Amino acid sequence: MLRSLAGLVARDLRALRREVEAYPTDESLWLAAPGAPNPGGALVRHLCGNLQHFIGAVLGESAYQRNREAEFRGPPVSRTALLAEIDRTSEAVQTAIARLTEAQLATPYPQALAASRFDTGDFLLHLTTHLAYHLGQVDYHRRLLAGSAATVNAMAIPELASATPA
Repeated sequence: MLRSLAGLVARDLRALRREVEAYPTDESLWLAAPGAPNPGGALVRHLCGNLQHFIGAVLGESAYQRNREAEFRGPPVSRTALLAEIDRTSEAVQTAIARLTEAQLATPYPQALAASRFDTGDFLLHLTTHLAYHLGQVDYHRRLLAGSAATVNAMAIPELASATPA
């Protein structure tokens, strides 16, 4: 299961990178879209902060310090800065997951969440679906602002096949 989780998160972070690269301009990452509360750039920062905190810092014991408010309300940054943050996130997640054992998936996640306790494996599944949920939002935000239905093949089956064990 760990190999599958690591592969899925890596696949989706590569797709997130392609989404950011496909925005027409750096500025468009931060533009509001009708009916969408968060621009793509804020969602990218949120995903990176979420994964670096819950996987990198909590499970991997990295020194990452999360500022959730800044993920949504911080000033716009360049596409280059967002891409670098995605790369740091990918490295932190892969490093942390590599340290885990299959047996640890059945143990309680080290932090209570919303006054609830979860097994580590269940919470990692939640984080994977959370990433996919917001990846879809970034995709639609980009398409709306670009006025284009062009895809970056975020959920391509060949990538799924190479991301999970046979």
